[in-house]
Amino acid sequence: MPTQPHLLVEEGDVADLALVPGDPGRVDRIAGHCEGAETVAENREYKLVNASYGGRELTICSTGIGSPSAAIAVEELAAVGVETVVRVGTTGALQAGIEIGDMIVATGAAKDEGTTRRYEAVEYPAVPDYEVLSALVDAAEGAEAGDDGGRVHLGPVATDDAYYAETDEYVADWEAAGLLAVEMEAAAIFALARRKGLRAGAICTVDGNLVEGTQKGTDVEDDELPEKAKDNVARAIDIALEAATEL
Repeated sequence: MPTQPHLLVEEGDVADLALVPGDPGRVDRIAGHCEGAETVAENREYKLVNASYGGRELTICSTGIGSPSAAIAVEELAAVGVETVVRVGTTGALQAGIEIGDMIVATGAAKDEGTTRRYEAVEYPAVPDYEVLSALVDAAEGAEAGDDGGRVHLGPVATDDAYYAETDEYVADWEAAGLLAVEMEAAAIFALARRKGLRAGAICTVDGNLVEGTQKGTDVEDDELPEKAKDNVARAIDIALEAATEL
């Protein structure tokens, strides 16, 4: 198997499970919760680190912002032996009452992006693997929330690739459809994982609420997040890592 052109890895370089944040800086933050972290490769928006958590070997790989770069990551991770991918990101809430710092575990993703249309019809569902979803839910329910830990919401999200074109009309339509939040990668990760026989899931920390007029969410740098979201990114990381030990 040749070296992958963007991730710069080949078969044997990575574990069979990968946590995939958008922000390369969050790779190091996730690695800080693990043991034996070792940087494998770094190129453009992609940074890969191998580590272990609770005895589970895993790879942490950033995807950059948006479905096109996330699809490249999934394609190349699949080519070198990854079998499970778990997105750990941030998101903007679409329902009143979902607070900054809350967690969203996605049960599906609306394909409001262009990448998956090059792979399949829009009618085909972008959904997580049941085992990954169940592991994330179990880990979230078992987490200690504390006094200000934020709630965990379970439901569908929208994946959009036009961050600055998210008009009031789009937001109102997503809200009316009952979608919990909008982010930029989950639909591509879910769809490609299904097509390639991989398992996939996603947990995101809410960094704003679009219907309440607070900061819009995407995978910004951690130091740009609202304070409560910044604090609870760590909780989402812990939930994802605990889920990983069951996968």
